[in-house]
Amino acid sequence: MSTLAPKTSPSPAAAVIPLVTGVIKRWLLSLQDYSLLFADTVGKALSPPIYVSDIIEQMDLIGVGSLPIIILTGFFIGGVMVQNTAAEFQRFGSASATGTVVAIGLVRELGPVIAGLLVTGRNGSAIASELGSMVVTEQVDAMRALGTDPVRKLVVPRVLAMLIVLPLLTAVADLLGLLGGLIVSHFTLGQTASQFWNTAIQSLALGDIFQGMIKPVVFALIISTLGCFYGLRTRGGTQGVGRSTIAAVVVASISVIMVDFFLGKLLLYYFVS
Repeated sequence: MSTLAPKTSPSPAAAVIPLVTGVIKRWLLSLQDYSLLFADTVGKALSPPIYVSDIIEQMDLIGVGSLPIIILTGFFIGGVMVQNTAAEFQRFGSASATGTVVAIGLVRELGPVIAGLLVTGRNGSAIASELGSMVVTEQVDAMRALGTDPVRKLVVPRVLAMLIVLPLLTAVADLLGLLGGLIVSHFTLGQTASQFWNTAIQSLALGDIFQGMIKPVVFALIISTLGCFYGLRTRGGTQGVGRSTIAAVVVASISVIMVDFFLGKLLLYYFVS
């Protein structure tokens, strides 16, 4: 009389490995699709036809629409920088260095990153939700049926508009941050406007300004292409639009911070060392 072998339950490691493998495969496939969309967008942005009216419309939506939050945030970021360091400046007798700290911190780092994250939250989500809504309502399929390239018509204008507008928004954030730092330093440290501005301007080198302007260009590419990517791959109706919008904001925000770290390291090595 034969006896049946006892059933053995799979080990936790054996159950986790397929799950991890599946996640990695999906991530690699998404990265591949994004790379193809990115390359297609760059190629079509460099060749006619270019929808100039759509670019101007997107510049208005992204640039003018983002100005209020950029102005308010930039102003208070500069003020907060001085407010939190004023006591240390006074203790070490370094009040004259206030303009230097604010100028370099804003132009090199905080201005581009804060502007990029604010535009990601406001416009990256808007791009993803708008294109996602067009996908689930089959407007994108209708464009293809009529012979219109969705990438050239929908993606390229948004990318070009973001490339033009985000560096300008960053410059506004830097300027308002310096103004906020000036006002707070005047009432906290007793500095005059001329002392603050002269120190700030003298501390900035051409390399600092270049670093502060090249970062928004890279961030603009990341924010706009990721917003379009997640919008165009929306599935599952209105719930899918919400998921795509969340994914676009989260991935773009993380990407901006990660790229800022590595790009900042590279630029500092080139301009400072």
